[in-house]
Amino acid sequence: MSLTDVQVRQLLPAEKIYQCSDSRGLYLEIHPNGSKLWRFKYRFAGKQKRLALGRYPDVGLAGARRKVDDARALLEAGEDPLAARKINKLVAAYKSANTFDDIAKEFIDKMVAEERAEATTVKTNWLLSHMKPIGSRPITEIKPLELLAVFKAIEAKGKRETAQRCRSFASRVFRYAVATGRGENDPTFILRGALLTPKVKHHAALLEPDQVGKLLRDIDGYRGGIVTRLAMQIAPHVMARPGELRKANWSEFNLETAVWTIPAERMKMRRPHQVPLSRQVIAYLLQLYELTGPEGYAFPARHTSRKTMSENTINAAFRRMGYGTRELTAHGLRTTASTLLNESGHWSPDAIERSLAHMDANAVRGIYNRGRYWEERTAMHQWWSDHLDALREKARGGNVAPNLDFRLAAETGELEEASQA
Repeated sequence: MSLTDVQVRQLLPAEKIYQCSDSRGLYLEIHPNGSKLWRFKYRFAGKQKRLALGRYPDVGLAGARRKVDDARALLEAGEDPLAARKINKLVAAYKSANTFDDIAKEFIDKMVAEERAEATTVKTNWLLSHMKPIGSRPITEIKPLELLAVFKAIEAKGKRETAQRCRSFASRVFRYAVATGRGENDPTFILRGALLTPKVKHHAALLEPDQVGKLLRDIDGYRGGIVTRLAMQIAPHVMARPGELRKANWSEFNLETAVWTIPAERMKMRRPHQVPLSRQVIAYLLQLYELTGPEGYAFPARHTSRKTMSENTINAAFRRMGYGTRELTAHGLRTTASTLLNESGHWSPDAIERSLAHMDANAVRGIYNRGRYWEERTAMHQWWSDHLDALREKARGGNVAPNLDFRLAAETGELEEASQA
């Protein structure tokens, strides 16, 4: 005889567990503590099994019967309801552990952090922070419209370039999910063209020789910190990225062979990079050595030698010197070097690109060219330093190259005397 709602409600606990049957294998299990649990008893592959259907009153009599109907439908289809439940739980757990945020963080740790410089990893994590609206969503359930809403919200704040970068980043995460067997497709693909094209922004840079000469003169007259001044004096010559220069360690410089070797972990493309040091740069480094050498950071922070100079130090110095954000940035010095070196016509574009650490996409060709252009790069760096000296002197209205005593000392080996000059 089937149970009724009133009977189920009135069932009282006993000293031992007992059962009250409904129909079609459904029964209610009453425990001494008062718990009432629905169970479904069935046979599959010749074995007696039972399936938990929930707790009363969370699951009422009608709800328990519907669950029995679902279980019987699986049995008629030749499936074991208990096995199907376990599979569904595994799938749910798998999905919950494979949210966009989970896979994005894994992608950053394995693909970005291992292959790119620290600054790139920081920027990538910053892009991930913009994807919070979908961060907790299983990656297989995210639809293009959800993504578009996220990107458009960023775009609405006037951050067109950030929106485009987030779309590109999300695309890489989805493709990584597919490659690792946890995704099905890249829903960002159909969103190409749906976002506004960002206005192209270049690092502010001085491109006229007269402007460069005036800048070099202004740097020489800088009255702030000496280490900051030396960083500004060296930066135009070495063509390194600001982060590569300010994090330089004295162990990386070999003044005897005139080479600065930047380790792979600090390079954007995670490949070691060598910079030929001109006589002028060596002279500046000798001055710096007296202040911050012989070990540790070459450009430490003012308050502690355990940290590097702030990323804003040089740009802040430029602002104090009267150069606006649209006129000059530390990174823009690379653009200055690239532009004027190419315009000189003296040097091959490949040699210039190698000095800027713009590595060839073809790894084998990149290694070959790095060796092939070393002699040309060495000559080019010395020519570039001499050219900068000439531009500075022209801006001053003089005829004698500055720091001549340092240059002569570097050539004759009288480095100690030069450092004290």
